[in-house]
Amino acid sequence: MDFAFTQRTPTGPLARYVESVWHARGQIPYARERIAPTGSTVAGIVLGPPIRQTPADGPEFLATTGFLIGPHDRPLVNEPTGRTDCVGVVTTPIGCRAVFGVDPAPLRGRVVDLGTAWRAAPTLRAELVAGDGDPASMLDRTEVVLRAGLDETDRGLARCATVVAALEQAPARPIADLANDLGISHGHLDREFTRVVGLSPRTLARVLRVRRLLEQIDVQDRVAWTRLAADLGWYDQAHLVRDVTRHTGVPPSSYVAAQRRFLDPGELSPGFVPEG
Repeated sequence: MDFAFTQRTPTGPLARYVESVWHARGQIPYARERIAPTGSTVAGIVLGPPIRQTPADGPEFLATTGFLIGPHDRPLVNEPTGRTDCVGVVTTPIGCRAVFGVDPAPLRGRVVDLGTAWRAAPTLRAELVAGDGDPASMLDRTEVVLRAGLDETDRGLARCATVVAALEQAPARPIADLANDLGISHGHLDREFTRVVGLSPRTLARVLRVRRLLEQIDVQDRVAWTRLAADLGWYDQAHLVRDVTRHTGVPPSSYVAAQRRFLDPGELSPGFVPEG
C-alpha cells in the first residue's frame, strides 16, 4: 500500500495532554473512512491536497491548511481529495484547552479551521512546508511547539484527569461514586468535566467502553460478541449492537467486514471503517 504512517507518543509533561503526534503521507486504498470517537480533540496540519471532514451532526469542512476536530460521541467521515500529507495531534480527553488554548465544549461535534482556532498553527505549518519533509523532523518540531504553548493553569485539570483514568479502568462505574470519592457533588463534577473535556462523564464513559471493545476484537477471527458484551458490562448483545452502531456508524458485522476487506491481516486499526 502506498501509504506511510508515523506515530509517536510524547513523554514528560506533554504526555498528560497529548496522546500522540503523527504524520501520514500517501494514497489510502479506499475513498473515505469513518473514524469512531475516542474522547480526544484532533488537530490536522494539511501539507498536501485538501482533506474533507464531515461530522455526524454537522456540515462538512474542507480543510486546505488545517482542521481541528472537537470532542464527539459519533463517527466522523475523513475523505482526502488526493494524496494525503498531514501532521496530526491527538489530545488526551483533558488536553484541548491545555494544548490549543481552546475551550472544548463549544467544539463538540464540530470541525473548525485550525489556523483560526490555534494561533501557533500558521507559523508551525509554514515551518513544516519549508522543511525537508522528513517525518521524524516534523514531529520533533511539532512537539517543540506543543511544549512551548502548554498551559496547565486550569484548576480542574487534575480532578478531571483522575475521573478519566477511573473511567478508562471501569467505564460502567457510576459517576455519582466518582463524585463522592472526590468530595464534590455529581452536578459539580458534570459541569467541571464538561468544561474541561467537552463531553459529560457519562458520555465519555460510553465512548471509552466501545473503544475498549473495538481494541479487543480480532477482525480476522470469529468475534464472540455475546462474551464481549458480558465482559464489558452490556446487559445483552442487542445493547452492544446499538452502541457499536452509534459509535462507528455501522453495525458490528459491517464494521468487521470493512476492516477485513481493506486492512492487512494483523493490522490493528480500532474504530476505522474504510468505505468505497
